[in-house]
Amino acid sequence: MSNVLQLTSEEGSKSKRQPLTDVDSQVNHQPNCNNNNNNSNNNNTKVSKDPSALNRQKSATLEERPQPSERDSDVPASDISPTPCEGVADKSVIRQAWRLELDKASGGKKEQGRGATTSPAAAAAAAAGVTSARSGVFEKWATMDRDSQRPLAKRQLSDESKERPSPGVKKSAANRQRAGGWQAPHADHVLTRLTESRGAQVPPQSHATRRKLQRELFSSADVFGKVDAHAIKVGTELRSKKIYSVQMITQAITEGAQSDLQRLRAIWTWLCRNIEYDVSGYLGLTKKVTSPEEVIETGRGVCCGYSSVFQQMCRVVGIGCEEVSGHGKGIGYRQGQTFQNTKSSHMWNAVNLRGHWYLLDSCWGAGRVDLDNKSFIKRYDDFYFLTDPENFINSHCPDETEWQLLEEPISMEEFEKRVFRTSEFYRLGLTLIYPKHFLLVTENGEATITIGFSQPMEFTYQASLQSGGDQKELNSPIGLLTVTKGSMKLKLMPPVCGTFDVVVFARPANTTGTFSWVCSFTLECPEPAPVEELPENPFLSWGLQQNAWSLGLKPCPYGSDAMILESGSFELVLRTIRPLMVLCELTHKDLDTALAKQCLMTQIEPNQLTCHVLCPYVGYYRLSVFVRDYDNHGDSFQNAGNFLLRCTGGTINLNELFPANLSPSCGPGVRTLNAGLSKFSHTAAQLVTQQGKCNITFHNSQDLELHAVLSKDRRKRPGHPLTRHVFFTYNGGKVTVSVALPESGIYKLSLYGKNASSANQEFSLLCDFVLRSSSEISWPPFPCRYTAWQKGYVLFEPRTGLLEPKSLVRFRVRVPGACRVSVQGEQRTELQLNNSRVWEGEVYTGNSAPLLKVAAMCTAGREVGSNNMEIIMSFDILSRQNEL
Repeated sequence: MSNVLQLTSEEGSKSKRQPLTDVDSQVNHQPNCNNNNNNSNNNNTKVSKDPSALNRQKSATLEERPQPSERDSDVPASDISPTPCEGVADKSVIRQAWRLELDKASGGKKEQGRGATTSPAAAAAAAAGVTSARSGVFEKWATMDRDSQRPLAKRQLSDESKERPSPGVKKSAANRQRAGGWQAPHADHVLTRLTESRGAQVPPQSHATRRKLQRELFSSADVFGKVDAHAIKVGTELRSKKIYSVQMITQAITEGAQSDLQRLRAIWTWLCRNIEYDVSGYLGLTKKVTSPEEVIETGRGVCCGYSSVFQQMCRVVGIGCEEVSGHGKGIGYRQGQTFQNTKSSHMWNAVNLRGHWYLLDSCWGAGRVDLDNKSFIKRYDDFYFLTDPENFINSHCPDETEWQLLEEPISMEEFEKRVFRTSEFYRLGLTLIYPKHFLLVTENGEATITIGFSQPMEFTYQASLQSGGDQKELNSPIGLLTVTKGSMKLKLMPPVCGTFDVVVFARPANTTGTFSWVCSFTLECPEPAPVEELPENPFLSWGLQQNAWSLGLKPCPYGSDAMILESGSFELVLRTIRPLMVLCELTHKDLDTALAKQCLMTQIEPNQLTCHVLCPYVGYYRLSVFVRDYDNHGDSFQNAGNFLLRCTGGTINLNELFPANLSPSCGPGVRTLNAGLSKFSHTAAQLVTQQGKCNITFHNSQDLELHAVLSKDRRKRPGHPLTRHVFFTYNGGKVTVSVALPESGIYKLSLYGKNASSANQEFSLLCDFVLRSSSEISWPPFPCRYTAWQKGYVLFEPRTGLLEPKSLVRFRVRVPGACRVSVQGEQRTELQLNNSRVWEGEVYTGNSAPLLKVAAMCTAGREVGSNNMEIIMSFDILSRQNEL
């Protein structure tokens, strides 16, 4: 059975009459801090708190609250179990009721709460140490009472808090242990002033646990929905009733909270929602509001006002909290400025949860300051609530390196060089790949920024030139931004030397919200590269869009780098997952919209899209591609990619651009395939002929009635209609379209078709071909065909539609089903049917008849006794009037 000796100081008895804020911290006291297990006194002696005395203290002002181990059901046992003390003698223990328990071991029983066995010898040794332990406790109390009467020393006040009447922060105990190796502050390395947090329950550091990341503490802010709503509602009610008591407000807003994390969240929410930044006080226009009472009553304060109120509220609910002074990249911050040898300009808080320290900044969580308008903009920001130290250090550098809470603290010089990242940077899940420091210096006129992301994102940027302390907006882009799967690359190419400010913005992909500022850089260009003006890109990034796969496109090799064109022409080929409809847009600083359309020709095939580009000027071009599913006519086109082209030479003459009004479906593709046309002899959309004539063949499986239209934008000389220069020949399912061009140049050949069985159906466009001819030969037109010319009719000779007068011309024509074929001019000539079922014969053209007409009489459908013949085609006889 244990012998219990209760020691109660006179100071302790007085504490019953003190309010809650005067209840001092309670700590586990172990007289022997030697970790050597050979010392048996460590296994049979412990000092514990007298719960009855503590309860009497609490009952003076507040009903009894359970201990953390009882109220925080989500706290692991390892987080609240006792651990060997480290430097307990340095802890401030004032006016506490103590109970010293001596466990007498018998029969190998374990010590209560320790689980260790003791021996009689060990018990005797423990009894002998009671007197010295008791003496040490009283001496410590006396020393601390004297210390409490002296001003707290070594506090470095921030610029904003120098008018505060309350004492400052002492150096932490951990700061005095630097020589023995740095450790992040925790419950056993707490600052001296932490002992003044009346009633604070500080769990000892558990070596079996680690500090949790923010996302491990809570998956999202949604888990605090009820806590936040309660704190906001109660805060509004208290302010309407003009209740400004820290204790009353804290108790009210934390009512119903189930854990220290929830209580902390309630305090955070109330403070961020009810206190505004004291802009006028910061600017010196009015007296700064700094004391907690004034901050709460006026509803405004500078950073130290936020941190002091936060600390006092934490004291009420027994959460360890410290104010941390240091430098913040906040109001008035400019990249490149130094904090060396300057007073700290900001204050925030560190709180102790489950034996680990966490950082938060309620001042930054409440909103931001608009110095231009001298106003405070409420913008609640959850990021600064229990922020991970690795992220917090990029904007907050404490005076004491221990409060960085990093295993390897960084120097002030490194802090100054760090890239400034806003809270949106982390909220969007971004990571900075390159550079690690904000200052970029061009090499060969270029510099690069690379940012990674875990979810599809869209980016943009702004760049301005520093000029005499002002920012000069640039008239043209200086960078190429590429967004691929998982990363963004921004290549910067300043056109002039100087220093530039570069700001990067981002937003989730496929959203219409505004872009958020995520990070900033400074770019120095000592010598620009000789580059031309880059085109504007309203679609933000270069290369394929990151959602191109969902739009139906496969990956392609084209990225943000400019594709160099030495010949003035380019062919972009994009592979597709399914049939797509495409539209393209080409821009250049000297290219108008109408002319730009004549620089493009697109071909739509089932598994790929092809865009032919002509460049009439040197310099940079932007080629933007828009797609939608081929059969979903109601869908809108979406930007699928933007490609940078740089033409260095070999520009195309303006007279050699594509014909105007080309359809998006040029050449054989999805549309001709759906119409039943296949096996084209020419699969490309553009045909180049040096002779000035060509034949296009294909199969017509659906027996469509076909028609073709040949057109040219500008003809050099008049002649026969261009329809006479196209001739159809049907041989079963095979179709041949013969073209003979009257002059060199660029032509559009449009192929139309309709169902032959539908008399009311109109011809619909199947595809366009572009024909280019450099031949100086002027080919004559084909014979004129009449409606009696039917499928299966074939003209072998003569193929030209212009015949010399007074000459013999051999005719050879196949007219299936005909019983008679003749040629009528100055005289009639009957053609004879040979063994190959071809009608042939020699015909004299004569001199006076302008035309030779070929007529046929068909057996099928001919009335009995009728000798009527139908004209199927005619030929022109050359004369001075109709010579070309």
